[in-house]
Amino acid sequence: MAQTSPDHKARPPFLSRPGVRRFIPFVLITAVALVFIFENRTSVEIRLLIPMVTMPLWGALLIAWALGILASLFTMRRRSNRHSRRPK
Repeated sequence: MAQTSPDHKARPPFLSRPGVRRFIPFVLITAVALVFIFENRTSVEIRLLIPMVTMPLWGALLIAWALGILASLFTMRRRSNRHSRRPK
């Protein structure tokens, strides 16, 4: 039987780590969004300011989803940079 040394720090369980707890809802929402996106396969007409574009609905939804992910990553990055510059 293996014994652990007294100076070995006990690691918290995987699911109780803060990073994992924040990542689980992201994975679940992303999975549901991707299923929704790829189930909508019909072609639709979309007006992009002036031109009318005919494309599959899944393509338009995927573009909107990707832009939302980029916007949220940009916002989170700016928020973390702003907090790290505070004087101590």
